[in-house]
Amino acid sequence: MDERIRHFLSPSLRYFAAVARYGSFRGAARELNIASSAVNRQIIALEESLGVELFERIGRRIRLSAAGEMLQRHLASAIVDFEGVTTELDAMRGLKTGRVRVATVESVAAEFLPDVLMRFSAAHPGIELVVSVAVSDDVERLVLAGEADVGLTFNPRERGAFAIGFSRNLAIGAVTSPGHPLAQLRQVGIADCMRFALALPARGLSLRQALDSTAALRTGDYRMRLEANALGLMRDAAASGQVVAFHTRVGLSRDLAAGRLVFHPLTDADLPVDQFAVIRRAGKDLDLAPATFHGFVVQELARAFDATDADSAAERP
Repeated sequence: MDERIRHFLSPSLRYFAAVARYGSFRGAARELNIASSAVNRQIIALEESLGVELFERIGRRIRLSAAGEMLQRHLASAIVDFEGVTTELDAMRGLKTGRVRVATVESVAAEFLPDVLMRFSAAHPGIELVVSVAVSDDVERLVLAGEADVGLTFNPRERGAFAIGFSRNLAIGAVTSPGHPLAQLRQVGIADCMRFALALPARGLSLRQALDSTAALRTGDYRMRLEANALGLMRDAAASGQVVAFHTRVGLSRDLAAGRLVFHPLTDADLPVDQFAVIRRAGKDLDLAPATFHGFVVQELARAFDATDADSAAERP
């Protein structure tokens, strides 16, 4: 336990924690460097104040009672919170740096996130960044489980469980090589794509769920050349000219700028938009380092996303 935490706890609670840890008054007294009788008096006073016995005294042995076990659990939780406070205070004083756990979908990790991470790291060189790349459902799971502080994902399902710091509706488009016949069309719908071999996102990905909801794809009248849960693989397949892939603009800017790929927003009225969102667990304030990163990434996203693409997507049902 951080020595500073003792200032958050009354003497009787500190003595209780020590007795519970050692299972004896003598062991606690040695740690606290006081007489065993003083420890015993503090425990008796605490029990009288709470109106319950915290320890069962069996001869010379003691053990936690049911009430004592409950108090120990809550005290342990409080100590964890106090440790978080001291960590934040250290970070504010520049003594320690903090740690940020980020869960992200692949398309964001492939292009946007590396630059953001490096710029954040340059501004906050002491903060450790831990990144997990996962599908959308797993990003949600990691944030809900407290295994990630910030999530970058598409179409969060458990909306009530998350605080959404940033969101943007993005058009889903057909992605082809410049030499593909679709690349020459002014407008492209899913029916146009179905005349050619397709590379589809794996079932379970938010992008596939959106495509499968359309009347055109529900007919099943298409040729699937490739199905994958790796969007980078599908981008490369599309660049070969042999298949039509599907994507938002997220993760494509370099390939589009280089002329390696062509992106056509799909015109199907029944195609849902793909909503990109930055999420954190609702009802729980972020520690200083994750909160600093959260604010930074939201600001960078607001600058980076193409407003035209977002607005056109938002107008659709």
